[in-house]
Amino acid sequence: MGLRGEHKIHYLYEMTKLSQTTDLFDPKAPAIQKRLELLKSPMKMRLFYLQRLPTLWWWGVTVVDCSPYSVQVKLPYGWRTQNPFQSIYFAAQLGAAELSTGIIGMLATLGRGRISMLVTKIESEFVKKANTDTIFRCDDGQKIIDAVQEALDTGEGRIVRSMSVGTQQSGEVVSRVYVTWSFKKKSSR
Repeated sequence: MGLRGEHKIHYLYEMTKLSQTTDLFDPKAPAIQKRLELLKSPMKMRLFYLQRLPTLWWWGVTVVDCSPYSVQVKLPYGWRTQNPFQSIYFAAQLGAAELSTGIIGMLATLGRGRISMLVTKIESEFVKKANTDTIFRCDDGQKIIDAVQEALDTGEGRIVRSMSVGTQQSGEVVSRVYVTWSFKKKSSR
């Protein structure tokens, strides 16, 4: 049931007041631009994976393109990612898909205080056998940014369900992965 009339105006007014108390997301902020440069450097990302996400390093995942609003990562098809049925193993697909959504969440929280970010649910649809290199793309940047802003403004946790679509080199969709993220402002100590 949606808000109507006077209640909607009051709600919008309160949300405007709240957003003025917390810095709004700025995609041009120096910290964001610096992180985007790092994300676009294959060598720096390989070192990051090796240190923090070794399975992505092992699978050879690379960031193809990224912005605060959209991210594409490539999952290669090869012996490291293959299952016995000559297609990309489902766990590798989920890992690449999670990365495409997680990069956006990381950018949305960068420089905005102490915010926890946690996957609470993953759902997937496997449409076709993935038997070539596969690109996972998430375009839910604004939705994620809005959830982070609400978490900061209200001090309460927010969840957002984002989608990453995996496509083969031919453009055929092989999988859709839905990653539900929880964002919550951490209390000051």
